[in-house]
Amino acid sequence: MTDAAQRISELRNELDAHNYRYYVLDEPSVPDAEYDRLFRELQALEAEHPELVTPDSPTQRVGAKPASSLAEVKHLQPMLSLGNVFSTEELIAFDQKCQGLLSAGEAISLDLLGDAQIEYCCELKLDGLAISLFYEKGLLVRAVTRGDGSVGEDISHGIRTIKTVPLRLMGQGWPEVLEVRGEVFMPISVFDELVAEAVAKGEKPFANPRNAASGTMRQLDPSIIHSRKISFCTYGVGYVSDEAALPVRQSERLKLLHTWGLPAWWVASKKFKSVHVAAGYSGCLDFYRKVESMRDSLPFEIDGVVYKVDEIHQQSVLGSRAREPRWAVAHKFPAREEVTTLRDVEFQVGRTGAVTPVARLKPVKVAGVMVSNATLHNMDEVERLGIRKGDTVVIRRAGDVIPQVMSVVLDQRPSDATPVQIPKECPVCGSAVERTQLVKRSKGKESLSDGSVYRCVGRLSCQAQLKQAIIHFVSRRAMDIEGLGDKTIEQLVDEKLIGSPADLYKLQYEQIIGLEGFAEVSSNKLLKAIEDSKRPTLARFIYALGIPDVGEETAKVLARSLASLARVRTALPEVLTYLPDIGLEVAHEIHSFFEDDHNEQVIDALLGECGLQLQEEGELSAEFTAIATLGGMLDKLNIPSVGPGAAQKLAERFGSLDGVLGGDWLDMRQTLPEKQAKAVREFFDSAENARRARAIEQQLREFGMHWESEKKVAEGLPLAGQTWVLTGTLEVMSRDVAKGKLESLGAKVAGSVSAKTHCVVAGPGAGSKLAKAGELGVKVLDEAQFIDQLKAYGIDA
Repeated sequence: MTDAAQRISELRNELDAHNYRYYVLDEPSVPDAEYDRLFRELQALEAEHPELVTPDSPTQRVGAKPASSLAEVKHLQPMLSLGNVFSTEELIAFDQKCQGLLSAGEAISLDLLGDAQIEYCCELKLDGLAISLFYEKGLLVRAVTRGDGSVGEDISHGIRTIKTVPLRLMGQGWPEVLEVRGEVFMPISVFDELVAEAVAKGEKPFANPRNAASGTMRQLDPSIIHSRKISFCTYGVGYVSDEAALPVRQSERLKLLHTWGLPAWWVASKKFKSVHVAAGYSGCLDFYRKVESMRDSLPFEIDGVVYKVDEIHQQSVLGSRAREPRWAVAHKFPAREEVTTLRDVEFQVGRTGAVTPVARLKPVKVAGVMVSNATLHNMDEVERLGIRKGDTVVIRRAGDVIPQVMSVVLDQRPSDATPVQIPKECPVCGSAVERTQLVKRSKGKESLSDGSVYRCVGRLSCQAQLKQAIIHFVSRRAMDIEGLGDKTIEQLVDEKLIGSPADLYKLQYEQIIGLEGFAEVSSNKLLKAIEDSKRPTLARFIYALGIPDVGEETAKVLARSLASLARVRTALPEVLTYLPDIGLEVAHEIHSFFEDDHNEQVIDALLGECGLQLQEEGELSAEFTAIATLGGMLDKLNIPSVGPGAAQKLAERFGSLDGVLGGDWLDMRQTLPEKQAKAVREFFDSAENARRARAIEQQLREFGMHWESEKKVAEGLPLAGQTWVLTGTLEVMSRDVAKGKLESLGAKVAGSVSAKTHCVVAGPGAGSKLAKAGELGVKVLDEAQFIDQLKAYGIDA
């Protein structure tokens, strides 16, 4: 695995874990700024290596699923999060990108922009919980959290207790259905009172006003929400039944919402007279500096300001990415720094065995939050900092959120400061800790280099890895075993009731009812959920195994293409690279996973004594029958100096692998230049290389992928070979559900529109993808037409 691929994998796992704890458990493990740092690092790496981007990456996605204790509600339009800028240069780049997109002839006529600067509506970025309020005929009917952007939590019972939220809109002229979006937050004075009260009672206080607001709104008792004096400010609208009823500018919409009785941020701040509109990035910077200078005097916490393209039509043209709009950005305030003492460095173990150093600090208040821990990321970072236990260190909350060790104050280093050393044994299980080796594969050779990560080699014998592996195995997108939360899995592992995923299917009623929080009904319900999970699709099962670098989409590719676990388990890396979006490094990870004896034993147990029956297995996908060519296979062998062109010449001259292996020097020299001919001869003089080539060809024959195999035509898949794109908000089904239905019909669902796109399904809010489809003449269906077509194929919506 390359350095970039490994770091991307680590970042995705860490971000997923943070998302889960923040959104689902409501127990944030890191401040937002550390999350921002990790997210931006991942974005940068994926920008440098677009071939490594997968649909299951946190960058493709908005957030995490809502908590299960509140009813779920599907948003009529996605609630996207915002991208961030942290410097003047990044703000200028954002403004220039908007200018370029709006000026592009294929995007919009020039008279909409001309030579004028873009006007931005500038707003404060309140540090609270994003929500949407639904008004029908002026009456409040529902309130929902952002959740994962598509589905949120119904908090109507609590919202009605907030005095700043009108139960009936004032004035007149509002649309019949109006979705108002805004932020619920806790004023600093109220937060201070809440903290003092918690300390007096000996309870753990909230870390900051944002967490206090979020935790309060998830209370099921409305009286608690009412007692904590939560406030609300609007920042815009979502779904609206009559768009013409609203102004064509963001700033004017905010003013209108204010007249309808919805609180505006400039009123709550008591520092501004009205909404602020700025011309170009320079006007935005003026607003930013003004707000930064008065930040400490505001009655609530903010972590930056937000700039939105003011003209609504321009917003529509600019459109959105997977998780954020292109027409808005948050300008975060610089981190605040403090000095404290590094008391110790401890090491934590993750699902993949990564052993990560964590700084334990003398508690210090940074940007209003008490900080006692900071992530050091890896030993390379420890070495870069030159940090020692006992050092005085500079701590920063990057983006005003996460604690980060920035530097060491060397002139204050005590004489007894001790170096930080990676443990030789895992702090959890005692197994050896080894430094990862990065393999770089090029033509005919492999080179090794040290990775930045150390791993515990204990695998599932290590309780830390075992717990995380099983948490992944039972997750919603994997085996989907409801009732097996983190705490339950920790109990099962700690009590040694399970030692692998297979042991879940051997649990008895007597064992479960003895766990904390379980009674007769819940025990039987869990047993039923485990039993019901015994018929997973092949794709879900592959994903649940937790193969390194194999996310949900790659699992679907493996299942859809090879169509049997037996093929996936035995597939050679070179054969796997024939599948879409699977490169050689990922192919080696897959192959190595299934070669591992322990993994084989667990899989055999699951499919044998545990009785799992995989669904949707069958013959090799028709599109991959006879897909290989002799020239292509020779190229995949990575013979030194031999590229695709030379490989094809060999194929045409010798006609078979045996012909190439047995070809005499004269034939070889007449086919290729001397250097390449010599490289081919020397490569196949190695018995191992010749054996490997024959093994690949034999597997291509067995799978039906060989150039001499019978080419099959897909049957029963009416959309086979077609590429579809989903855009906008689908109201009857989620886009994930629509994607699954299309894939079941043989279609590939892509994230962008091109000349090869067969059809685009466009819901409300569709932007640039719909415009691109119009330019290219691609067929477009609305959701009703899409549902009709599904029904024509015998699939219910």
